[in-house]
Amino acid sequence: MSASSAARRLTAVALVTGSVVAAAALPASAVQDRGPDRQQVVISDVQYNAPGPDIRSNRSLNGEWVNITNRSRQSIDLKGWTLRNSEGDRYTFRHLRLNGRSTVKVHTGAGRDTRHDVYQDRRQHIWDNRSDRATLSNRRGSVVDTESWGRFRGDDRDGRDGRDGRGHDRDGRGDRDGRGHDRNDRGDRGNDRGNDRGNQQR
Repeated sequence: MSASSAARRLTAVALVTGSVVAAAALPASAVQDRGPDRQQVVISDVQYNAPGPDIRSNRSLNGEWVNITNRSRQSIDLKGWTLRNSEGDRYTFRHLRLNGRSTVKVHTGAGRDTRHDVYQDRRQHIWDNRSDRATLSNRRGSVVDTESWGRFRGDDRDGRDGRDGRGHDRDGRGDRDGRGHDRNDRGDRGNDRGNDRGNQQR
């Protein structure tokens, strides 16, 4: 083997070794941030049509929810992540660390936040019974996952067929208003639009 060939081989080995050491030196958070969040955190279920009439009681509002599931083994800090509907009404997570293999349920109404249930503290239903899209984004603003139904069906990144966890079609039924809710639930939703509602881990 010539001296030049041996030198080139030693240089290549040194570069590979340096890359491995540099990767090992990165903090766990940096390694996690480099990976695609959508492989770890997903919208696992949506109940956009609360059971019973949509009378805007707190019970009715909390019957409307979105499940966010961490499929990885490591806990993930959701601080700064957002959940929004197709009209841009947005909820921002604060100080919530979602453990590995666990789920947090995001309710529309008011309540006491826990590790498994958080509340948007809204006074109006946020999810359209007939057609809407739930979008989960990380703190950098990148879309992590979506779940849609009605006319938005088929646009999801994961190719879901627009059915909920119980296999029912996600189309609204009955005597509904423009948002798909019962007509006795009409009202100005403007008070909730554009407001970031956060949760405080307790």
